[in-house]
Parts: sequence; structure tokens; C-alpha cells
Amino acid sequence: MTLLRRLLGGGAATDEARWVVLDVEASGLDATRDRLLAVAAIAVRTGRTRAAIALGDSFEVVLHNEPAAADKANILVHGIGVGAQRGGVEPAEALAAFERFAGASPLIAFHAAYDRTLIERGFRSAFGRCLANRWLDLASLAAVLQPQVAARSLDEWMQHFGIVCAARHQAAADALATAELLLRLWPALRRESAAPSFAVAARLAASRHWLGGR
Repeated sequence: MTLLRRLLGGGAATDEARWVVLDVEASGLDATRDRLLAVAAIAVRTGRTRAAIALGDSFEVVLHNEPAAADKANILVHGIGVGAQRGGVEPAEALAAFERFAGASPLIAFHAAYDRTLIERGFRSAFGRCLANRWLDLASLAAVLQPQVAARSLDEWMQHFGIVCAARHQAAADALATAELLLRLWPALRRESAAPSFAVAARLAASRHWLGGR
């Protein structure tokens, strides 16, 4: 496996026709310590000339947690209350269901290191391993494809493209907004390659770090 392949993650065959865009909610902002609360994802079907969101091909789960009293401020952000957390799906079951949904698709997230760290911590805890899927940081890809845009946060990219999010900081809504951002970037990706592929997108995203991009 090449260094680039190891950095991007995953060694298994990738489903080029179906990319999975995801978002997570957690008990805090420290992905190395805080608890994974929810995962939501939606598929984007990709082709030679266009990409489209598959609304019927989506996933959402709240994981079982026992929230502490100190979580009240955090609950106000993501809206996953004490009852929802206590009534959630056991983590191993929830993560196994997500793995089945993801299949061989690459995983796309905005500032993906946060989502990836939380999900991989969950997989290591539940199964002693990580997902084989490859990952792509859409924030890095956006910065490379649209260098003239000063946006950094998802909110700033949404504002730039006029994307409306039904409920910010709610995993399913944020995943859909992220998928819509991917579609807005698709024409620029096609300018880089007549037949866009995940490998092309991953290479471009990785180049941001090699070149010291913003």
C-alpha cells in the first residue's frame, strides 16, 4: 500500500458510483475524548457527467448513552435529549448497521478528521478494528477546487452557494447540506477530470496539505 493510500485510508475496493456523505453529533468538540451520540449519512450517486443525491438511500441512528448533568449545554446545540440518548441503539449494533449501509462506498465529511476519529474510536471499542472505507475531507477539496472563495467553515460555504440547512447541528440535516455542497463543487471537479473519480477527488484534497493551503 502506498503512503498516499495509507494517508487517505482504506485498502479495499471502492464503490465509485456511490459516495456516502456523513455527519456525526458528539457530547463535545474533543473527538479523542467525547462520546459519539449520532451518525447520519446520505448517498450521492456519481456518474461521468453528474452527481445526484439519493434521498431514499440514507441512514440515521442515535447511539445509547447515559448523559451527565453537565451535558445540558451540549444538548441545546444538537437537540439529542436525555431520553433520546438513553433510548438509543447500543453502540455496537448502531455501528454495525452503519457499516452495512456504507458498504464499499467512500466516506465524505466536512472537516472529516473529527467525524473519522469519533467513528473509528467507536469501532475500535466495539470490534477492535476500524472501517476499511476510504475517507475524504470535503473542506480540503472545496479549498482546492475554489481557491478564490474565502470560506472555511461549512456555514461560510453554505452561504457562498446559497445552501439552506433545515436544522444546523442536527446530523441528518448537516449531512444533507454537506452533500449539497459536494454537488455544487462537482462542476469544478469535472474541470479537473473529464471523468471524476474518488481517487481524483482524494488526490486533490490531499494536495491542499502538501502545498500548505489554508
